[in-house]
Amino acid sequence: MAGTAWEGIALRRTRAAADPDSEPRNVALPATWEDEAAAALALLAPGTGPAALPALAEGWIGRLVGRGLQAGLLEPAEAPGLAESLRRLVLSRRGAPGAATWRGEGKGEPRFVLNLPAFLDEVGGFDAGAYTAAAGTAVLVLEILTGGKAARLRLGFADLAGLLAALGLPYDSEPARDVAGCLAALTRGAAECASARLAERLGAREPAALLWPAPPARCAVPGLALAARRALDAAGATHGLRHQGCFVLTAPDAAEALLGAETGGFAPAQGATRYVQAQDGGVTERPTRAALRAGALHGERAAALLAPAPDSARTAMERAVAPYLHAACPAPMARPEPARPLPAPRPALAGGTVWKVLVGGHRVTLRAAEAPDGSLAEITLSMGKEGSGFRGLLEGFLQSVNIGLARGVPLSDYVSAFAYTRFGPAGVVEGDGEILCATSVLDWTFRRLAMAYLDAAAARQLWPDPSLDECAAEATGTPADRGPMLPLNLPVQPSPAARRRTFRLVG
Repeated sequence: MAGTAWEGIALRRTRAAADPDSEPRNVALPATWEDEAAAALALLAPGTGPAALPALAEGWIGRLVGRGLQAGLLEPAEAPGLAESLRRLVLSRRGAPGAATWRGEGKGEPRFVLNLPAFLDEVGGFDAGAYTAAAGTAVLVLEILTGGKAARLRLGFADLAGLLAALGLPYDSEPARDVAGCLAALTRGAAECASARLAERLGAREPAALLWPAPPARCAVPGLALAARRALDAAGATHGLRHQGCFVLTAPDAAEALLGAETGGFAPAQGATRYVQAQDGGVTERPTRAALRAGALHGERAAALLAPAPDSARTAMERAVAPYLHAACPAPMARPEPARPLPAPRPALAGGTVWKVLVGGHRVTLRAAEAPDGSLAEITLSMGKEGSGFRGLLEGFLQSVNIGLARGVPLSDYVSAFAYTRFGPAGVVEGDGEILCATSVLDWTFRRLAMAYLDAAAARQLWPDPSLDECAAEATGTPADRGPMLPLNLPVQPSPAARRRTFRLVG
């Protein structure tokens, strides 16, 4: 590490776990970094043994530089400068590749993220020059990680909400959206300029972009609007680009946590505090990094600056950023649905009736439970030796009927829907003196309920018994019990088997 950015960096050693269910492991990271970064380091380091940030970072930096030299994407004279730039980006927590690069995983599309609050300067402004240089480095890194074959790269930023709070701008405000638009324009312009530099050496694949929305003319951050405009103009003046797109916002992973970014992309903050695990094993509430930063700059306004924003604010922020992206904005995180009133409880059961009959020779048991006022509350239906699949479908059907009854669906609607449905078993009904035959079990069930809980005389008139022929048409049985499905004329001549009985072999 001598002679590199790591020299002289004080490290602290601690134990951290990637998640609450994982076994803690020994990790070493800069002394000023918080425990959340230690947990992120434990997640980024492959394996389960000890992990140190310098060694882990040097691992992927070395692989990256070697791959770039081997593929001809990096000149030997450029290699030391790229490696040192990446070390400084990580140590300053300004940028880093995604988790897959840290773990050395070959699967997945590489990504690179820039942590916006880390580019704040000492006077509360934004270091646009350093940000532009970091975006150029990120494009070169992604070109190497993709082997120079990718038409689209994934460079993005994180923690816009933390930057806005440090600038003293409410998330849901026009000045905040102007800053976001200028940042997005600057990111796209810087990325396309870097793509153009690669195209000059490796060959252009795409024409330079000449049309884009103009960035906001005014911005609360001094010099940011001018830097964004110059970056876009420089990208448009190039002779071609290496990539179809470079600026893409993606879902955050452990890389953002290692950098200290608390929100992904342009997402709003969730509040000024967070819950963390205390040393005694309990949970305690602590201010976020953004709240500490905003509190040092703006005092008591920090909590209001980081208050949760409504969905309309995120939508407005998306409209400010989306014109400069090369891909669609990421979907917002799911939020819990607002509380809804509980449905009315089912009425208490006061009694019931049980019918046991045979329908087409199959045993059927119907149980009807009644509410205190005598109305039908719920029903259950069971048959003889039905299979588990049929039983499950029947129970699901009856459950939906019972829910409808509890919600006030008239019984007559069910009777009209299911009377005279045709499927086996069907035929003669034994054990019911009022219903003599049925086209199905459901036909008998709902006509029986109509006679028991509706006007019996009206039910007989509206839903009379079907004829035996109507029931027999759908009766079940084996093919031997029924005649042929089509009219077949038997042959006049005897069958070959019968003719063979008359032959004799004479030796």
